[in-house]
Amino acid sequence: MLLEPCRNVHTIGMRFPVDVAYLGFSKKRDEFVVIRTRTMPANRLDRPVVRACAVLEANAGAFGSWGLVVGSSIVVTS
Repeated sequence: MLLEPCRNVHTIGMRFPVDVAYLGFSKKRDEFVVIRTRTMPANRLDRPVVRACAVLEANAGAFGSWGLVVGSSIVVTS
């Protein structure tokens, strides 16, 4: 799930952990760049990431299987 605009997320009320990637604009402005990732346990509140303009959420462990790391580029299409 892509949340935009967004600088922080929470998992309050969730019963499972999620992978979270904080995204900033790349120099190209038509794609995002990953500036921070983490796996958030259920019922947590994360601190805002000031440079973030969007957040990508996925099932816990998904980013590892996708090879998504800090510095990865993300292009969103409709």
